[in-house]
Amino acid sequence: MISKRRLIVGAGALICVAGARPARAALPPISMARHEQAMRQAIEEARRNPVYPFGAVIVRADTGEVMARGVNNSRENPILHGEIACMNDYVRLNGNKGWGQAVLYTTGEPCSMCMSALVWAGIGGVVFASSIDGIRRAGIEQIDITARAVAAASPFYSGLLLGGVLAAETDRMFMDRRKG
Repeated sequence: MISKRRLIVGAGALICVAGARPARAALPPISMARHEQAMRQAIEEARRNPVYPFGAVIVRADTGEVMARGVNNSRENPILHGEIACMNDYVRLNGNKGWGQAVLYTTGEPCSMCMSALVWAGIGGVVFASSIDGIRRAGIEQIDITARAVAAASPFYSGLLLGGVLAAETDRMFMDRRKG
């Protein structure tokens, strides 16, 4: 009997994994002014949760149009971090398509759960403000796995990853948040 591995290698076949996303097209160049404009919208979303101000927006890379919004709602459901809430809103409004042409902006560096979900979706880019270390300094516990480490552990993912956009503003927002 021939094993699947031998059959695939021997035939020089292309493997297509169910659920895997195709390689994405490169995003158009995005100016720092456009990044800051989108991040300001994520900050506005974050203000809806004064205790855990993790807000996110998903923006169409070529036009800057906001396609989805989300804010942390982990008191209702522990996985409803701002990024996951935003991804749910994106699917509700746009369907489960077009991820490669979209960029998610978030006030805090995505945790390993959120970054993994973004990688699996095949999002074109992730831009964050405050780093995991900055969030930790504000007294919010974090898993010590960076978004960059998740992306690096995903050889099939080649999306944009940019941190520190308007971090001074979001670091202050996290430090000044309502404790509780």
